[in-house]
Amino acid sequence: MRVVIDKDSGFCFGVVHAIEAAEKALREEGHLFCLGDIVHNNEEVRRLEEKGLQIIDEETFDKLRDARVLIRAHGEPPRTYAKAEQNRVELIDATCQVVLKLQRDIAASYRRMKAADGQVVIYGKQGHAEVVGLLGQTCQEGIVVSSVGDLDKVDFHRPAVLYSQTTQSVEEYTKIIAEMRSRFQAVGLETLFEYHDTICRRVANRARQIQEFAVQYEAVIFVSGEKSSNGLYLFDLCRQINPRSYFVSHLGQLDDIPFEGISSVGICGATSTPMWLMQRVAEVLAAK
Repeated sequence: MRVVIDKDSGFCFGVVHAIEAAEKALREEGHLFCLGDIVHNNEEVRRLEEKGLQIIDEETFDKLRDARVLIRAHGEPPRTYAKAEQNRVELIDATCQVVLKLQRDIAASYRRMKAADGQVVIYGKQGHAEVVGLLGQTCQEGIVVSSVGDLDKVDFHRPAVLYSQTTQSVEEYTKIIAEMRSRFQAVGLETLFEYHDTICRRVANRARQIQEFAVQYEAVIFVSGEKSSNGLYLFDLCRQINPRSYFVSHLGQLDDIPFEGISSVGICGATSTPMWLMQRVAEVLAAK
């Protein structure tokens, strides 16, 4: 059975930066707190925990004093920075530069919209770590929409500026933009609407790349954490182009996949999937 790993799969630069920052701190001190999962992949989190990384939630973070805490690539709302200063907590800020720019842009738009009785609309997944950070830039007044069906939350008689979570689908964002423009046009107020293309190009390009990869093999093993929004999105694209696509989050699941009669398998993953895990999957399959 021929087994090939997709060379374009694996960590995006934002995740690479966060993990490198964590490993550096762990080499120096042997222990480090991280606010939330450093990446949405349980196997990678487990690897770093064995090196001394301790994942904490917001409640635990609020109780820390005189400690060091890593801010992951997803970013954090302003309250996290204020609480850290208050409690003498040193932050190792590994917020992705793309996310950081988006946070600043949303904060500026919020101030502008506030003065104009307008609205900041964020296309993203409610409760996702990145969206929590983005919403914090609006003092929790932003409107989060995850589909066209959520647009009833928006007042189309008031100014609105639209942004997207960096890891969302370009196709779905295009639908949101078109629908908002149409509704503003319907009331003769199209000039009150503006939008910004804030989806990470690395993520956007992966959609096309993953489909081009998946079509080349009889079966595809998609390796990803179950909590990864990017992973679930890319796997759905894989399955659309190749029905024999299987979602795997750990090696044990490979035993449940029927490989009889399959001569070629492609292995790919999300921007939160470590290359070492895809290589382990390839080793297991090569032994079959």
